[in-house]
Amino acid sequence: MNGKLYGIGLGPGDPELMTLKAARLIKAATCIAYPMLETGTSFARSIAQDHIADGVREIAIEIPMSVARKPAQDAYDKGAEEIRAVLEVGQDIVVLCEGDPFFYGSFMYLFSRLSEDFEVQIVPGVNSVSACASVVERPLVARSEVLTIVPATLPADDLSEKIANAEAIAVMKVGRHLNKVKDILAAQNLMDFAHYVERATLPNQKAMPLADAPDVAPYFSMILVSKGNDPWL
Repeated sequence: MNGKLYGIGLGPGDPELMTLKAARLIKAATCIAYPMLETGTSFARSIAQDHIADGVREIAIEIPMSVARKPAQDAYDKGAEEIRAVLEVGQDIVVLCEGDPFFYGSFMYLFSRLSEDFEVQIVPGVNSVSACASVVERPLVARSEVLTIVPATLPADDLSEKIANAEAIAVMKVGRHLNKVKDILAAQNLMDFAHYVERATLPNQKAMPLADAPDVAPYFSMILVSKGNDPWL
């Protein structure tokens, strides 16, 4: 009998924002897997570390930081095969995923490779958009507003169009695209409605009006914009 695959959402970074279910499954795990940078660090593992028992087998899936898709796809192929080997001998495995597994989560790539052959359970996590809204103390949407979530990695023209047509916006994956997003929001007279957050819920988090944001942003940063079309005050 095959083992069961668990995709565990860990939340945005603060270990106390992990769900009780996630913590329970991690504590009980005999084998865990997680994405790891080429530097040897794993944000996902660092969130869960206090719940990982001694002697647990660990599978670190090294994900190259490259704009090309093939290196990452090759890494997920290799990781999926390592996980498959564990499941095929009847052992359950817990895969750690920062945020939520199905919200820009790395787990989706493993899921697509393994879900047809093995039983899978997804444990949702607090997503970064909700976390950032809590940090800046601004509702994401009110009443009949519509929230649009866009990655800053889009070409400038596409990103500008989506922002122009949106009511409330969360711009994710800001990083090196910060100044591009600033220029777009300034051109649309939205700077006064925009808030910047980096490393939400972590000890070194920063939050401020976008106009006061630095010129360089880390990958884990976000811009929230509410145009105030449906005011909540």
